[in-house]
Amino acid sequence: MTGRHTIATAQDAPAEAPPAGDAQRLDAQLCFAVYSAAHAFGRAYRALLTRHDLTYPQYLVLMVLWESEGLTVKEIGNRLFLDSGTLTPLLKRMEASGHVRRARDRTDERQVSIFLTAKGRELEGRLDCIPAKAGGMSGMSPEARRDLLDLLVGLRGSLHGSLESDDP
Repeated sequence: MTGRHTIATAQDAPAEAPPAGDAQRLDAQLCFAVYSAAHAFGRAYRALLTRHDLTYPQYLVLMVLWESEGLTVKEIGNRLFLDSGTLTPLLKRMEASGHVRRARDRTDERQVSIFLTAKGRELEGRLDCIPAKAGGMSGMSPEARRDLLDLLVGLRGSLHGSLESDDP
């Protein structure tokens, strides 16, 4: 990171409150800016992935499996911050479309591991241009995108950490 941006942590002094009357304005909400940017990214990826008959969540699963194949549903869910109730139907659709194969563990029937098929592996090379295309759609330089990525990963970590510390 270039040092221009930092993520405030619980130990840092609280940020200055917005002027009276501005705190409840929608355009003053960081959470809404992140939420609406995520929706815009979803639309951008939909445009890029539709011709490959993939959804963005399916693409995320493929990226996880390209890094490490044979993960359990729980392991994939942990990587993507998705619960098994959301992930299982998605994986069933991916199996039906021929991208992955699900296999139950012989010693523990509750565990299901996910493996790429030849079709799923082949997509890695065909889709390797997607990150650059999506990044280019952002209108940001590669350096600015890296800075933003670092900020958002730090923000996610801070939020998860604050939620965990609030647990009894």
